[in-house]
Amino acid sequence: MSNSWKYGNPVEVTFCGDAVAAVADKVAGRGYCLVTYNDHPYFDDIVAAISARVGTPAVVVREVEPNPSFNGLRGLCRTFGSAATPPEVIVAFGGGSVIDSAKALAVSNGDFANVQGFLEGRKGAEAVKAMPIIAVPTTFGTGSEVTSWATIWDTDARKKYSLNRPDLYPEHAIIDPSTSLGVPRGLTLATGLDTLSHALESIWNVNANPVSANHAIFAASELIDALPRLVDDLGNLELRTRVARASLFAGLAFSNTKTALAHSLSYYLTLHHGTVHGIACSFMLPAVMRSVIGQNAACDQALARIFGDDLAAGADRLDAFLTGLGVSTDATDYGVTRENWLAAIDDALDGERGRNFIGTRDAFLSSAA
Repeated sequence: MSNSWKYGNPVEVTFCGDAVAAVADKVAGRGYCLVTYNDHPYFDDIVAAISARVGTPAVVVREVEPNPSFNGLRGLCRTFGSAATPPEVIVAFGGGSVIDSAKALAVSNGDFANVQGFLEGRKGAEAVKAMPIIAVPTTFGTGSEVTSWATIWDTDARKKYSLNRPDLYPEHAIIDPSTSLGVPRGLTLATGLDTLSHALESIWNVNANPVSANHAIFAASELIDALPRLVDDLGNLELRTRVARASLFAGLAFSNTKTALAHSLSYYLTLHHGTVHGIACSFMLPAVMRSVIGQNAACDQALARIFGDDLAAGADRLDAFLTGLGVSTDATDYGVTRENWLAAIDDALDGERGRNFIGTRDAFLSSAA
């Protein structure tokens, strides 16, 4: 962690108990596009409630995929572009896939070719300007409500892209823990572990700074304490509030650092083995932690505030935390061979997120063996 650093985040955050009222306040009479899911009656009710409170949307976009892809986003952009009156703001009410899809819509001008051209380097950032986004996460783990990027997948080419532009920070983030009450155990677990990964990955990171570290320490400590209890008591609003708050703080941490090795490795597992993102980016956290112990004094100090002074024992407790939640920390349990895993590690270390990692290949291989 350098003595010279900066931290910034332009998103206005509202933490509240009535997301629909907050949406109405933030839309403030503008024409809006509503982006949400179509696979649960809860979201039918949300569309109706927002429409009644805010007014009829200029267009509603609901065919959102779990992992937004080139193929799926083409259709979403066509729907978005079909509005008789172009919207002035996008309301994204859902999980990370909804918020990431909204970010693609925001720079599409109704045509995904604009987004694809930018992602593939054929169009510059000036080609399309993003429109404002109001983000309301309903699963807590994405962090997308306070970051300037979105994850987009070219599933045909088996390639992951990051749509990254300074104008994609949402205008407002509205955090209402009650919106997550219907989220089942598996998704609660996976998104909670994504939160943990965001927090820890922002600590063992070349871009870490004292502000991001404080956010990350709070997020990881809260998550480790609250998540195991929440997955056994899904209707507990107090626990959901704690996890929602942890997710927000983890987002504020990695909004400035980006993620590191565990996330870089996760893309291989998601693309080639279908591993759910929150699991794919978290199961190697104990091995990554072991590999960074002693590499950087500020990282060690931050980790000690979460796990105590004996960091090796802390890594063991992190391993036990994951296995206690039913998450294996052995890569071969996810369908990958050791040979392919070693190749994936090399690719991950060479990737953008891998280059944020403060550790070394040899130390990680030793820890992951």
